[in-house]
Amino acid sequence: MKVILLQDVKGQGKKGDVVNASDGYARNFLLPKGLAVEASTGNMKTLDQQKKAEAQKKEKELENAKELAEKIEKLSVEIKAKAGEGGRLFGSVTTKEITEVLEKTHKIKIDKRKMLLNEPIRELGAKIIEIKLHPKVVGKLKVNVTEE
Repeated sequence: MKVILLQDVKGQGKKGDVVNASDGYARNFLLPKGLAVEASTGNMKTLDQQKKAEAQKKEKELENAKELAEKIEKLSVEIKAKAGEGGRLFGSVTTKEITEVLEKTHKIKIDKRKMLLNEPIRELGAKIIEIKLHPKVVGKLKVNVTEE
């Protein structure tokens, strides 16, 4: 019996897959538990429409991420921190501080976990920080740390 999976089913496939399951397995397990529906022509059309809508949504997210990346690359964020001799900071500048300043000054809200910063900034000067906005899009933000 051909069924359309509504959820991921171990050993059968992922959500949205059309699989050929044994009649008993489909009638006694998949259909009653709501894990699948029968692959009728109406259900197949619905599945196609859902896949098209999902593809459009993903394409729009990619476009939005590219626009945001272009906007971010034009920006520069300045953070003031206390520093000692040789330009070493007393503390450090973390991604949390960078996101707060970015939100206050430029009204752009970005999750601090999307910033690719291996270790906090501990010296004065300019740094380029990569921000992963989408699996395919990485924006670069210029952060300038100055002495208070």
